[in-house]
Amino acid sequence: MNKKSKSSRRWLDRHHSDPYVKRSQREGYRSRAAYKLLEIQEKDRILTPGTRVLDLGAAPGSWSQIASRLVGPKGQVIALDLLPMEALDGVVFLQGDFREDSVLSQLREAIGAEPLDLVLSDMAPNITGTVVTDQSRVVYLLELALDLARECLKPGGSLVVKAFQGEGFDAYLLELRRSFHRVASRKPQSSRAQSREIYLVAKGFMAKNFHP
Repeated sequence: MNKKSKSSRRWLDRHHSDPYVKRSQREGYRSRAAYKLLEIQEKDRILTPGTRVLDLGAAPGSWSQIASRLVGPKGQVIALDLLPMEALDGVVFLQGDFREDSVLSQLREAIGAEPLDLVLSDMAPNITGTVVTDQSRVVYLLELALDLARECLKPGGSLVVKAFQGEGFDAYLLELRRSFHRVASRKPQSSRAQSREIYLVAKGFMAKNFHP
């Protein structure tokens, strides 16, 4: 067995024995990532009835599942991913890369004239194993999420992004603080201990940065 096969085997073993994986299967969530959003929601109350939400990097859909349930029939969830996602009641799904003009146009059309209350981003790049390359890709996705939030959020709105500390993180954090009144970092218990991921919860979008 080669190194890649051994690594894959170890990942599968950890995955199948993971208590959050088992719990997600019991409770009907599409992935263990559901519990990360639920922990953030418990602390920060970002999802309320009537909230309009954009979920970036949505597939397989566990965050959209939670968002749709919590915003209720008066809210709206728009989900976007490069990968396909099975349909969810109450969720508008777009497949594609919003860096492409055609996809961005579809997204803007789905959002409509009314700005959003919340942008969620659990986006992560394909990992190469090269720290510098991977970190630059992470920061690029963070910047894309922030740019889109600045365009689409209403004054006072919120942004939640998955980040990894490293080169470019501090500069990004500064940009967040320039656009939002409050920024907090969260490391959910359901986030794997060996993972460097954290979630940045930015609340109170400053109106001066909103461009309808």
